[in-house]
Amino acid sequence: MELSERRQRILAAIVEQFIASGEPVGSKALCNLFEMSISSATIRNEMAALAELGLIEQPHTSAGRIPSHLGYRYYVDHLMNCQALGTKQRRALEESMSAHSGDPEQILEQAGELLAEITNCAAVSTTPTDESAVIRKVDLLPMGGRTIMLVLVTSNGVVRSRGCRLAEPVTPELIETFYAITEHTFLGQPVANVNLVLIKRLTPLLGDNAPLMQQILIALSELAWDAAKEEILLEGQTNLLHHREFGNNAYELLEFLGRGEPMSQLLSTASSPLRVIIGRETPFHELENSSLIVARYTISGRRGGVLGIIGPTRIDYAKLIPNVEYLTKLVGRLLGEVLGEEGTDIGPGTE
Repeated sequence: MELSERRQRILAAIVEQFIASGEPVGSKALCNLFEMSISSATIRNEMAALAELGLIEQPHTSAGRIPSHLGYRYYVDHLMNCQALGTKQRRALEESMSAHSGDPEQILEQAGELLAEITNCAAVSTTPTDESAVIRKVDLLPMGGRTIMLVLVTSNGVVRSRGCRLAEPVTPELIETFYAITEHTFLGQPVANVNLVLIKRLTPLLGDNAPLMQQILIALSELAWDAAKEEILLEGQTNLLHHREFGNNAYELLEFLGRGEPMSQLLSTASSPLRVIIGRETPFHELENSSLIVARYTISGRRGGVLGIIGPTRIDYAKLIPNVEYLTKLVGRLLGEVLGEEGTDIGPGTE
């Protein structure tokens, strides 16, 4: 859809005025905004044309106009003027993330909390997903008596742990056997390949400790299966209750987000560095009054997960997109440092 320069100016003004005030924008307000450069009659005619194109709509007969979902889409794709974050803003984000624990999942949780705070939206992120991810480290931690803790770390930063109570007490010989088998069989193994079939093949190598070792290795295979799954992390969901645009539908939206699987399907489509999904562009009616801004982080050039926000369609896209972009880039870098690799930048652009 091509618009004349004047219609673009009027549409941009309607979107930005509505984002700022939350009130429908009338021709008089636009006339004051443009001063004497455009007459009120011309503005009314152009608004009527924009309405016919489906870019703006009138919520009430006597009210001004508000952007439609299509109007927001056109604004984001063609009219929005995003400015890169200043040095002070970037430094503030970096300082807020500097106290991370070194746990990749906690880095994502911390980033989500920060993003929810600065945007007043809900923040969503996913753990790194990589079909080629391999097991980088496995630890067996005796917890006393017959209890152990297994910790598994993958090459893409996923950390999973699980307690396990054994049928017999833990001995130094058992621990030594475990690490010998781990080093020989599991380190460097693709996570997807660690399953019960592989465990059964190891039985002849387990010797006198076979029953206990099988119990431990089965727990390890369950950890590997869990690590291969993408996990969705949500922060700041209650922020959505404060946006009047959702009204009584806010609780329906919160219930939808809590289900996990639909969001996983939606986020998996975010293959580009940055994607803005507006309202009815999603197949889920619970999101028809929402917008998502999600960016994909990479770790040493490899596909990672996503980080972004969910809010009403009336959000300040030009202000929030740079925050999402920079924080996602920062997450990729921090994950790279934790994993002993260099994170890669996220390029500009929207989808």
